Amino acid sequence: MAGGKGLILDRDGVINLDIGYLHRIEDCVFVDGIFELLHEFQARGFRLVIATNQSGIGRGLFTEADFERLTDWMRARFRERGVVIDAVYCCPDHPTEGIGCHRRESNQRKPAPGMILEAIHDLGLDPAASWAIGDRERDIQAASAAGIGTLILIDPGGVEEIRPDGVTVVRTLGAVGALLARGCEDPGVSPNVPQHG
Repeated sequence: MAGGKGLILDRDGVINLDIGYLHRIEDCVFVDGIFELLHEFQARGFRLVIATNQSGIGRGLFTEADFERLTDWMRARFRERGVVIDAVYCCPDHPTEGIGCHRRESNQRKPAPGMILEAIHDLGLDPAASWAIGDRERDIQAASAAGIGTLILIDPGGVEEIRPDGVTVVRTLGAVGALLARGCEDPGVSPNVPQHG
């Protein structure tokens, strides 16, 4: 669907708890509310995309097969709840800690926008109409560089606000759901988060 809306999601810290180099199914714990939130986005016509740095592969801590096995399992858990993850992009490279061919600078590794630009191309997304959710500044930087219109940073210990750079900071996934429920689809507009600056 050309010009469709996309939701670009980081994985660790947004979809599952970030335990550091997650690669085993038995260690995966989903973030509370993620299934309901993605169901709501999907119901509003958003394509769901995961874009995740996975330098654990490049560092030799686990394999691409490990990542794919976990990804397949996670997607299946979403499908059981009626949610389809449309695409998953990962970057295994690291500029200093990668091993062999994975020790390199990459325009796929966030904060570079390569994975998100690829998703926009592959799925025919309208970046200005799309949203991104991340829990680190590099997630937001990558999405911003790709032209994503609505940028949401999850910071459990932060102040809920719209920053001067237009990024909406929330503490929980529930706050993201509240934004969506109020029809907040204009970049930088948040009807239930106080504006500062």
